[in-house]
Amino acid sequence: GDFPFLFVQLANYMAVQDRPYDSNWANLREAQAMTLSLPATGMAVAIDIGETDDIHPRNKQDVGLRMAKSALRVAYGRDLVYSGPIYQSMKVEGNKVRLTFTHTGQGLEAKGGELKGFAIAGADKKFVWAKAAIDGQTVVVSADEVAAPAAVRYGWADNPECTLYNTDGLPASPFRTDVPDAK
Repeated sequence: GDFPFLFVQLANYMAVQDRPYDSNWANLREAQAMTLSLPATGMAVAIDIGETDDIHPRNKQDVGLRMAKSALRVAYGRDLVYSGPIYQSMKVEGNKVRLTFTHTGQGLEAKGGELKGFAIAGADKKFVWAKAAIDGQTVVVSADEVAAPAAVRYGWADNPECTLYNTDGLPASPFRTDVPDAK
């Protein structure tokens, strides 16, 4: 049968950067998240509990609780919220982008009161920090510098500041809506 496979997505780590950039650490997180397309898999997001100077987060309790929720759902079939928001789709609405997610639980929230960690770009792929707001079960993203948005990224850095959660207290997994250029 399909044996459960559970894993922890890479935590935030290394120096915080002051502007959006391409991150190999984010690419690895994306590759991990792609594993969720396989049956009986579960991922605990740790983007909010890492350390700047230590690859191994000190906060093992939250990692363990998130893994336990994932195990209860994936391995034991319990009906519970076991994941934070996972990017599903985007829709351009004029100079804004509306993002939808799975695993929103009872709703979305900005931990600390303000959504942070979003970047937006036009067709030129020059990402700038974006303003983001929760609108029902969606997030609307925009930036004055981008009149015709084409892509959004969230938590796309080695050590991003990410504040999107579901109301069950689970953080959203980092993502990008743009497809990388084939090389």
